[in-house]
Amino acid sequence: MEKKFNYIWPTLLAFAVAVGIFIGGKLHFDDSPEKLFSTNSKKDKLNRLIDYIDYEYVDEIDTDSIVDVTVNNILGKLDPHSVYIPKSEMQEVSENMKGDFVGIGISFYMYHDTITVIRTIKNGPSHISGIKPGDRILIADNDTLFGKRIPNNSIVSRLKGKAGTKVDLKVFRKSEKRLMEFTVTRDRVPIKSVESYYMLTSDMGYLKINRFAESTFKEFKEALRKLKLRGAQKLVLDLRDNPGGYLGIAEKLADEFLEDDKLILYTKNKRGKIKRAYATGKGDFEDKPVYVLINERSASASEIIAGALQDNDIGTIVGRRSFGKGLVQREMDLGDGSAVRLTVSRYYTPTGRSIQKSYKKGHKDYYQEFMDRYRSGELVSVDSIKVADSLKFTTPKGKVVYGGGGIIPDVFVPIGSNEEEAIDSMDDTYEFFSRFVFEHLEKDRKYYESFSRNELLDDFKVDDILFDEFIQFVLNRKIKLDFYAQENRIKDYLKANIAEQLFSPNVAAQIKGNHDRMLQKVKALDSENLYKVEIGALNLDR
Repeated sequence: MEKKFNYIWPTLLAFAVAVGIFIGGKLHFDDSPEKLFSTNSKKDKLNRLIDYIDYEYVDEIDTDSIVDVTVNNILGKLDPHSVYIPKSEMQEVSENMKGDFVGIGISFYMYHDTITVIRTIKNGPSHISGIKPGDRILIADNDTLFGKRIPNNSIVSRLKGKAGTKVDLKVFRKSEKRLMEFTVTRDRVPIKSVESYYMLTSDMGYLKINRFAESTFKEFKEALRKLKLRGAQKLVLDLRDNPGGYLGIAEKLADEFLEDDKLILYTKNKRGKIKRAYATGKGDFEDKPVYVLINERSASASEIIAGALQDNDIGTIVGRRSFGKGLVQREMDLGDGSAVRLTVSRYYTPTGRSIQKSYKKGHKDYYQEFMDRYRSGELVSVDSIKVADSLKFTTPKGKVVYGGGGIIPDVFVPIGSNEEEAIDSMDDTYEFFSRFVFEHLEKDRKYYESFSRNELLDDFKVDDILFDEFIQFVLNRKIKLDFYAQENRIKDYLKANIAEQLFSPNVAAQIKGNHDRMLQKVKALDSENLYKVEIGALNLDR
């Protein structure tokens, strides 16, 4: 049955929202663990039941799985962000939040049942060893890595290991039609949370953060330093689709824009204990224009930053109403390698707003609320956002802001057309563009490797032949769109994916920015502000 993206994309996007924010629920927590249980009759009751099943039940039962189900059922009665992380997932979740892992430093596809390198991490283990994009990794320490029955997680586990250990790889290089051998020394490989950064205009930098991990603040400071060296006196901080992360990292990042002693947020636990976080004198971008981009998938730590700046009358929040997560989790070890992240407090913006949306209708409705926003027209018109007067707050300069259900931006930007959003979904969620581009590059890598970064950015054009090949690629997967109405967008997305696979996400983001409604709005706002400043200066001169 043929899929029509212009009809199904809202459902797909709702699914993406749910997955992203669910992961974000696992990520937004405070830093200090504490003991979860003390001995009591409730605990003894559960333990005794498990023991009865373990020793007396007529059939053999995996009691570990029963415990997992029990824990999930218990947490399911609480809020949507109190979650259980089984032992099998702890390493991946921990690596994601730490911001690095130990491995060989490649991004890859399983292409025709074989690990094929898309790109090596610059200065990472594989890059240093001489492995190149397009290489097929066939064997690692005599273990076969190709074939239909080998799952991805098994492959990854064979390439990971302890830092400093070596892995012998046998690699087929298609461009040279020969088998090659490499010995790669495993090392720490960064998982970037600063996804991209570049100069949007001659004096305005752009910086996108995809989550708040341990490494995020350090990455942010380094990217900001480079942007300032290139002349950035203004900043676009892109927090769209960012599900959150560490509370402490969000506080540090907000501090970069706020003057000393400004309140960033406060938290309150069940006993009414309040903990406040204030800005310090360490900020590197105070008193400079900043635009924060948010959307319906911006949650928790992203909302902390947007709320802190909005309530302190700093910068401009641009986009659509954020997700609405105002709860703080703490990770607590369960003693067997698993953990629970339990909601221990609520957070409030400086004016006293709680932006947590209601979860009284259950977890399913909570994560599917995006569809309600879509059907109500909220994603298209700011006038469709329903807010209660009882949740009205006022900033120090008299701006009216609202609590409950997310951060409402200062400047609203509607969502794109169904077909624009379908193309974005094909790029982000389903990787049609990156898959197609990878296969295209495989046909003639030498030609594309002759381009420098600037040559590709300034001179390369996607021709009609490549465009038509992509249309056929998509049609073969039973997807229908009015491709020719979106020709310029599709061609730029193809170019962006070529740039990303050859160079970096920074180049790709710069190309895609030409079709970004929010970025175009920021440029317009900045021009208006500049015009007002110039007119004001003229009036003073008179």
